[in-house]
Amino acid sequence: MTDPLPIPSPATRALLETHARDLAEQADRHAVVLESLLAVLRSRRLDDRAARTTAIDTAASALVAARTRGQETRDSVVEPVVGAFARLTADLRPLVRYGDLDLQFVEPPPTGRALPGDVANAARAIVRTAVLALVDAGEARRVRIQWDCDGLNLLIRMRDDGRGEVTRHDDALRPIMERVTSLNGVLQVESTAGWGSNLSITIPLDAPLPPEPIVEDVQLSAREREVAALLLAGERNAAIAEALGVSANTVKFHVSNVLRKTGVSSRTELLALHRAAST
Repeated sequence: MTDPLPIPSPATRALLETHARDLAEQADRHAVVLESLLAVLRSRRLDDRAARTTAIDTAASALVAARTRGQETRDSVVEPVVGAFARLTADLRPLVRYGDLDLQFVEPPPTGRALPGDVANAARAIVRTAVLALVDAGEARRVRIQWDCDGLNLLIRMRDDGRGEVTRHDDALRPIMERVTSLNGVLQVESTAGWGSNLSITIPLDAPLPPEPIVEDVQLSAREREVAALLLAGERNAAIAEALGVSANTVKFHVSNVLRKTGVSSRTELLALHRAAST
């Protein structure tokens, strides 16, 4: 009989999730570079020699940028919102110059609050993914990209002149939705047939505060406290099981223990008890 696979700890899962996001961002940047090279080589404004020279310069610049990123400390960097936006425009510059998609950038006010490194990286990844999806679709000819910061959130607005048939459930928007959700953000889509689509994305600059202990005198195990925290965050059993890497039956067992030990009979009562203990 084979031994069961060990269940990864929350810290290990967090590292794996971070690694997966890093790989996704790297693939996203490479896709932008490759699309830029294709735009240069297909450009009718350049002859063969100029296209070859421009393609070499584009690849060399991307290589330098990749080496520079490798030396940065991802999570400790705080970027001014204007500087973070400038890096985005630099990423997309070859597409602006040689591609068929007209990208229009509206710079954020210089007085906006600086962005945490993970928010700045995620925001650039979101816009790059959206632009690549529009390039692949080939329907839009013009896209307006705007950033702003209200002190608490980064506000991203994208408007295209495509068919106006985009919805939140489109496969092309799934990576964006997943990224926005992972940052506790909100994605809204408004489309008007024949006039284009608007993407409005709000990303909080500060991570949500962890839930307070339910009550000091309740004795919960470490696992039960993890389950309780997810319960108080509004997660259902299936999501808790996935987050903790355990079965749904195990989650039901821990939920039952949490409710019994705290002297309540439902999740609603548990939330009410938590709020009372936090005031």
